Order: sequence, then structure tokens, then C-alpha cells
Amino acid sequence: MRKLILLIVFGLAVGALFGQLMHSLPGYWLVRVGNTSFQTSFWFGLILLLAAFLILHFVLRALMRMRHPVSRLKVWNSRTRHRNAMKRTVRGLVALAEGRWKRAEKSLVKAANDSSTPLVNYLSAALAAHYQGRYEQADTLLKRAHLSTEGADTAVGMVQAQLMLDRQQFEEALATLTRLDKQLPNHPQVLKLLKQAYLSVNDWDGLRRLTPRLAQQQLIAQEERQELEQRAYRELIVQAARNPNDIERVRNLWADMPDHLRGDVELVVLYTEALVRSGEEGIAERLLRHSLKEHWDSRLVLRYGLLNVDAARQLVYAEKWLQERPNDPDLLLTLGRLSLRNAYWGKAQEYFEASQRQRPSGVVCAELARLYANLGEHNKSQLYYRQSVELLDKSLPSLPQPSDINR
Repeated sequence: MRKLILLIVFGLAVGALFGQLMHSLPGYWLVRVGNTSFQTSFWFGLILLLAAFLILHFVLRALMRMRHPVSRLKVWNSRTRHRNAMKRTVRGLVALAEGRWKRAEKSLVKAANDSSTPLVNYLSAALAAHYQGRYEQADTLLKRAHLSTEGADTAVGMVQAQLMLDRQQFEEALATLTRLDKQLPNHPQVLKLLKQAYLSVNDWDGLRRLTPRLAQQQLIAQEERQELEQRAYRELIVQAARNPNDIERVRNLWADMPDHLRGDVELVVLYTEALVRSGEEGIAERLLRHSLKEHWDSRLVLRYGLLNVDAARQLVYAEKWLQERPNDPDLLLTLGRLSLRNAYWGKAQEYFEASQRQRPSGVVCAELARLYANLGEHNKSQLYYRQSVELLDKSLPSLPQPSDINR
């Protein structure tokens, strides 16, 4: 409202000024052509000249436009096609999001030639064709996408790799992603797809090298990183340990392993088994002893009792542990076995029986049965054999037996 009032006031002021000028500056125009003359006031003539100039200006512009009617028509037609293409593209993308693959592919392909973003049309259409199971058509559309836009290698490559993973073409997908990773190091989507590809082809060494990069880019949580690293090193150690002559490879894996994984009991046991198979039980003994000092675990204790290194020294270490854990049944079993290695038959019997009292076990009963049999005490041996069978039978699943059928 204030603007309107100001505009009216301004108009009145200009009109008053213009009226004052007309009154204070009188004059006239005289135009004579032959015997004909035309006379008018100065200000009216000025208005006529201004009107004539404006009319001439618009006439000339109209004539200029009429000189190129075809090109103007082409421009209008092109704009119309682009608008229609945009509408079809939007409809196609909506159909793709709604899972109407056939309709999406048709709309997107039809609009691609006139679209300002043909790459988006062809990539989206390729996805729609893929979801219909029309893999050859999807590959054709990906080729069109590559040709439609300069510099589209990365986008096309990532979509292609994703489709290969969905089709379980894992080796091809890994080759494509490896190429993209060289071109675009630390690209988040490439790294995530690489993780999926490495897991699919069981490339544990590739996964081992990839995991720190995933964590650096904050693409995985700390828990997932530890899980992936543990799984990768576990599988690599198992593979390398199959060949006793490849112990150097196992050592290198253990040396490259993150510190927090060297305390993982499963990995310690696997490394120990590899060392034992390669005849390096002395290193295995030191590893188990150090690991038990850092992290007490029954699996490590039981494996320690099966080593064949320096039985007397092992027994001394184990008896020191017993002072801190006098009622540990697994440690007592290990002490019994180490006593057997030192030919301490009575001590072995005491440790086995102490373990059995702490936790009845079919394994301990079997050890006692074998020991008593070799000591010539067959009645006790048979008694422990029966207890061993009974305890082991309780751990078996409940299944039908011949005695049940005969009843």
C-alpha cells in the first residue's frame, strides 16, 4: 500500500514538472513539403516523434524474426522435446522406485535421446532391465550410457559391478572394481563393493589389505573391522598351514597381524598348530605360555599339555599356574598329562582324579582308565572306562537305539 501511494505521488510530481516545462518553454514544429505545411506545438511534436520511434523499433524487430522462421521453429520444437523428455524421465524414475520395471525401462529409454542427462536415463533403464532378468538388454543399455556422456566411465563401471555382483559374476565384478580402485583410490562406493566382492570369492588376502582402508574412510564400525580382520587372518593361516613347508608365510601373517588380534584365542591356537606341524614346538610353547599370561583360556591350557618339548620345565610352569587356580579342571587335566610325560605315574593319577572331582569328564575318565590299565589295576580301569562311556553318552544327541526298537 505504501509503495502504491509513493508511486502516485511520484507520478503527480513528474506530471506537474512536465506541465510546468510545457508552460515555461513554448514552441512549435513547422514541417513543409512542397506546397504543403504542417505545424504543431513543440511538446506534442516531441511525443509524436517518440511514438514513431517506438513503432519503427517494434516493426523492425518483427521483420528480423520473420527472416529466420525455420530456426525459431526448431528452437521451439527442441524446447518442447526437452520438456517432454524431462516429464518421461521423471515418470520413469518414479516407476523404477515403485518397482514397475517394464514401465520404467520404456519411459527412460524413450526419453533418453531428448534428455539433457541421457546418462541417468540409460543407467536407470539398465537397472530396470536387470531387475526384469533381461541381462543382455541391461548390458546394451550400459554401453549406450558409456557412449552418451563423456567421462562416464566411473558411474557406468560401478553400476556394472553392482549388477555383476547381483548376478553372482563375482570374478568379473572384482576385475571391474579393481580397475576402478586404481583410477579412484579410496572412493567410498568402490571400497564397499570391493568388500562384497572379496567376501564372495573368498579373497582373504585382498580383504585383509582392504579392511584398514574401509576403517580409514569410516565405512565400517570398529566391531565389523575386528570381525573381518579376524576372519581374514584365520582363513589365511589355515590355508598356509596346510603346507608344513610354508611356515614362513604363517610367520609373516602373524607378524603383520594387528596387536589386538594376537590375543585372539582361536588365532593363537591355529598359529600353534601350524608351528607344531612344522616341527617348531619350542616356539609354540613360548607362544602359549605368553598368551596364557595375558589371557587365560581353557583351550590354550589344554593345548599346552599336548606339546612335546621340555616336559619337566612345562610341569614346573603349570604347577605355578596351579597356585593361582587350584580348582581349574582343565589345568589339572593338563598337569596330569605333563606328569605322564615325566613318568610321574602317581602324580598323574592325583591330578586326573582332582580334575574329575572338580568337573566329571569322559576325557579324564578315559585318561584314568588307560593309566590304571597300564598300572595293572584292571578293575579300576574298567570302572573308569564305563564312566567314560556313560559321560560321553550323555553328551550325544538323543536318537533311537536298537534296544528301544526291540522293546
